[in-house]
Formats: sequence, C-alpha cells, structure tokens
Amino acid sequence: MAQEQLSDVVQRCQAIKDEIFSPEDYDLFLNAGRTCIEQGDSAQVLSILVDEKNKNVVRCMGWNLLGPLVQILLKKEDRNLPHCHAILSYLLEVCNPKELLVGLLEQVEDADSGSIAETLTLLLKPLQTVLLRLGMKKPSSLGMALSTLLSQVARLPVPISKEQEEDDVFGLCRCCTALLEFVKPFVEEIKEIIKDNNRISKDNELRVELLKFCMKSLSEPLLEVQLKDPDTFEKSPLRGFATEILIILSNIGESLPDLLSRNILKKREVPGFLEEEVRYPKESLACMSHLLFVDHITMDIFPAVLSPVFVLQCNMEYIELLLSRTEESHRQKGLELYEKSLIRVEDNSLLVDLLELKTFFSVPQNVVKVMTLCPDQNLRTKGLKVFQLSIDKFNTEAKYKFFRGMLKTSHHAGVEGYIIKNIKNQIEFSLKPGNGNEWFLGKHLLPLLQLVLCLPQGPETDLLQNLDRIMESLNLLRYMLIRDKEWENETGIWTELYKIEDNYLKPLRTGLNMSKAHYEAELKSTKENRSSKDSKAPDYTVSVGNEKLPNMTPEMQIQVLQSALFTFDLIESVLARIEEIIEAKDRPS
Repeated sequence: MAQEQLSDVVQRCQAIKDEIFSPEDYDLFLNAGRTCIEQGDSAQVLSILVDEKNKNVVRCMGWNLLGPLVQILLKKEDRNLPHCHAILSYLLEVCNPKELLVGLLEQVEDADSGSIAETLTLLLKPLQTVLLRLGMKKPSSLGMALSTLLSQVARLPVPISKEQEEDDVFGLCRCCTALLEFVKPFVEEIKEIIKDNNRISKDNELRVELLKFCMKSLSEPLLEVQLKDPDTFEKSPLRGFATEILIILSNIGESLPDLLSRNILKKREVPGFLEEEVRYPKESLACMSHLLFVDHITMDIFPAVLSPVFVLQCNMEYIELLLSRTEESHRQKGLELYEKSLIRVEDNSLLVDLLELKTFFSVPQNVVKVMTLCPDQNLRTKGLKVFQLSIDKFNTEAKYKFFRGMLKTSHHAGVEGYIIKNIKNQIEFSLKPGNGNEWFLGKHLLPLLQLVLCLPQGPETDLLQNLDRIMESLNLLRYMLIRDKEWENETGIWTELYKIEDNYLKPLRTGLNMSKAHYEAELKSTKENRSSKDSKAPDYTVSVGNEKLPNMTPEMQIQVLQSALFTFDLIESVLARIEEIIEAKDRPS
C-alpha cells in the first residue's frame, strides 16, 4: 500500500511544471517513503528513487527521507542496511546540498543523550560529502555544522580514568577522532592556499571557521579532560585529539607562540580588540597553554627561545582564569600550569616591577583561596606547595613588597602565619655573613614588623582564631631578640623594642589574661553544672557564623574549654620567654 502511494505521488509530481510542489505533495512523499522504509521495503524505495524519470522529483523532495533513513541505520538491522545506505548515498549525490545540510544537522540536533556518538559517527561522512559540494557558501555552512556537532559532543561525559577512556562507553573518544577526519579536507584546502601564496589572510572565511572549531574544542571538551601520562597510556585518543587540534592551528597559519602571548602583546593595540577576544577566547588559550607546558603536547614545534620569565608572564592571566573557576578540575589545571611556569624560572630572579602587574598579586591570592577553602585535601596541599614556590622565585625586594601586600589583604590567620614564617626565614638568611640586604635588615624591616607585631582588635582580639598568626609573630620576635644581639642590632629590633612592648606585647598579655580568666570561669561553671544532682540542663549549642553545629554535651564542652586553655598556655610560654629576654636586658650587670 505505502509502496504504491510513493510510486503514485512521484509519478504525479513528474507532471508538475517548474517543480513547484505543494506542501501536500511533500507530506505524501514523506509519509509514504517513511512507511516503506520502516516496513522493510527499502529495496523498493531505492528502485523508485534511482529511476531516471524521477530524478527531478527526488532532487527536490528526497532530503525529507533523511529522518527515517537515519533511524533505521542507527538500529543496524542487517536486512535493510545495504539498501538504506544505497538510498542515503544516492540522496547525497542528487539532492540540493543546502537542503541536505539542514536535514542532516536536524538529525544531529535531535539525537538523544544515549545516541549522540552513534549519530555523529554515522553522519559525519555524509555531512563532509555535502559540504564539499557547496561552493561559496561552504565556509559558513562548515561553521554551522561544526557548531552543531561540538554542541552535541559537549553533552557527552568526559572519561576520568584510563580504563574509562579505553572503554569509551559514552563515545566521546570516537566522536573526537571522527571530527578530526571530518575537518581534514578543509584543513588541507587551507594548507594548499598557504603553500601557493606563502601566507593566508587572517579573514579567510574557511580559516576563520576552522579556528573557531579549534578554539571551541579547546574549551570543550579538552579543558575538562585530564590527559593521562603517555608512558602509561601511549595511544590515548584524547591526547591524540589534543595534539591534532594544536597541529591544525599551526597548519591554518596560527603561530602557537603568538597565541600564547597575545593577551600581553595585543591588548588595546588595535581597535578590534573585543572582536579578537571573541575570536581567541581566553579559556581556550588557557587550555592550549596547559597542553603545551604541562602535558608537553607539540612542544617539538614550539620554539624554545622564549625566556621562562616571559612565558610565566604570558601564562599568568590563564592561571588566574583557571584558579578563579569553581570546578576543581580547572583549579587543578591552574595550579599545574602555575607550577610548571614557575619551575623554569630561576630562584630569586623575579623583579619587583612584576608586582605592578595585577596578576602577580591576584594569582597568589587565588592560590590562597584554594589552600584555605577548597574541599579537596590534595588540591590544598598542592596549593601550599605552589604558593611557596612562587615566593621563592621573587628577588629580595619583591619578596618584601609581596609579604607586605599579603599581610594587608589576606585576612586569614593561617595565611598570615605562613607569611610571617617566610619573613623569619628571610631575616635568618640576611643575618648570615655575606647575605646582608636593605629589605630584611634595618630601616625597611621595621615597617614590615609593624604589620607583623600587632593585634587586629587590640586586647579584644580572638586569640584562638588568630592563633597561627600570633604564634609565628612571637616565634619571630623571640628569634630576633636571641639571634640579633643588642650591641649589633642589625635588624633594628632593639631600637624599636619599647614600641613593640607598648603596641603588641602588653595588649597581648592583657588579652591573654582576659581570655584565660573567661575560659577558666566557663570551665568551672560547666563542671559544677555537670556534677549538680538536680541539674537537668539541656545540651549546649554552639554556633559558627550563622549555622548551628550539633548540640554539645557538657563533657564535650569541657574538652573544648580545656583545649583552649592549653592553647593559651602555649602562647604564654613563648610570651614569657620574650619577657624574660627583655627583663635581662634591663637588669643591671
């Protein structure tokens, strides 16, 4: 029945002049053709379509059969596959390429999440065939196709482990490999233009679409991918995809060093800078830089003439972008790129002028956020390691100004304590013979010590919350008083000692006494309430910020109070030692 309907509508349409068919004609053709294909009569459909008398009708209407054809081909029913493939091949040869392109892309867009990989791998070759038939509209059509394809690829889960990449259950690796084959003839066309002319216009439309493809691929999926070590996974499909993307960039006339450095060389240089930002998205360039310097991809075509400091400077904006993201995989890539960029730089070589660049302060501040706020312990540990590495690369003056900046802006006792520990290390180094400098000895050191030896809220400062900072400050002061003799006074600490006593030690002693008295009273009260026979007091509630923690029993509160008192004893032991040293100075010989 459906076969007869298809034959009838085709024969009737042969007589229509100028091939101006009505919507009803299209509907009849589609419904009859779909029914035949779904019922397994593909051979009969093929015989009708290839009849020379029907060629004009098929040229206008045939692309409507793409939907039912694709559905059968995806099911892979052996009996119908050869005829369905033959129908598809004939339609690709005869039908209007523009209509075929629209029809094929509709099938790609309509693919559900479970059939994306199968649909793409099935249709990429037909899409390539159609695009190669297009003339002047080929670049824009290629751009539309690549945008649709990559949007679907971005929906596929990214494999995490080597095993997942090998199994490729969701098909991301297959899609990436197929995409490379898909764009190959268009890349070759650009290479031929460059070969014949030794150059190519940056605005060549085909080149622009291939550039967009590479930039989009770098941001998705490659930015999400953690590539495996080639020593343990030699034939990684995703590593191969990343490698080919960078090679394509080079083949279409993009210089990898120029791409790396464009954020510092091109900024505000030309009126079209915003357009350039769109053409070269920063997150794509960040991924490219990670592939180059962390994964060492295509480093054989990357020149080694760029200085390590220049490479670091180029990478800082990319590192800042990655570290500021909420995704832990992006933060990890930011730390890895920062570490690799720093390792190549000689210790104590970064000049203070670099601190005038915003990123040389903002990147360490973002590292601090990873160190203090990231839930992943491994990332926090990595962050601390990279933070110290960044400090080691600054020269003496830059270290001094960096420490000052961090003490003024960090607002985190643990970070401030870590900075103070680094200051102590610099003072210790400077006091050794031959290492004297003007920044960590004498007049420049004193303003830095004023930032170190202070209580944020005076005697009312929360000593427990500021414990790390207070202990490191006291350890630094004790070290300086012991190591730098009064008659030498290289650091200048003895000259300023009376100010330190008035502005730091006495308020700290007052605050310590107040805190101990308060906690001892609380401890006594809690013990009395616990031992009271007629006391039916409820469990204690403790709040941190605006959130209530689970109720604390009296025993738990006693432990907390005793721990706090032990901490106060720790502070007092160091403070008492400092007071002894000062008293010994004032005692008559």
